[in-house]
Amino acid sequence: MNATGDSHQHIQQMRAKARELAADADRTQDPEQRERMRREARQLESDSEQESMMAAGDIYPTE
Repeated sequence: MNATGDSHQHIQQMRAKARELAADADRTQDPEQRERMRREARQLESDSEQESMMAAGDIYPTE
């Protein structure tokens, strides 16, 4: 697969993991664990969005 395809696949995997974490957080009874999982899901979403913009050429990584 080419670099664009690999990047797109990686972004999709990150987003799927974020959705999975958010769903798991909704099912957990432990408030601390729920918040940790939600935070991790938000971070994955943010990372996937940034990676998506970088792949599209909208932003460039910092050096």
